[in-house]
Amino acid sequence: MALKPLHDRVLVRRVESDEKTKGGLIIPESAKEKPAEGEVIACGEGARKDSGELIDMSIKEGDLILFGKWSGTEVTLDGEELLIMKESDILGIMT
Repeated sequence: MALKPLHDRVLVRRVESDEKTKGGLIIPESAKEKPAEGEVIACGEGARKDSGELIDMSIKEGDLILFGKWSGTEVTLDGEELLIMKESDILGIMT
């Protein structure tokens, strides 16, 4: 099933973090936090001004992004857990 976000919303797949610390310690599943970075898989067309003029999105599909810890709404599509969030919840694009 495909999902096309509306307006200024984006569909994001979380990027899993390393299972070891820099010192080599293995982090158990129970101690892991949900990652706050992900890959954009789909974007809406953008927000609209009061005049009806379209404001283009500043991100695109395939961008790696950082977002707030509590950002977005979790959805499940084809058995995969994804996030849908507004563009304003995105903190930055990783290069």
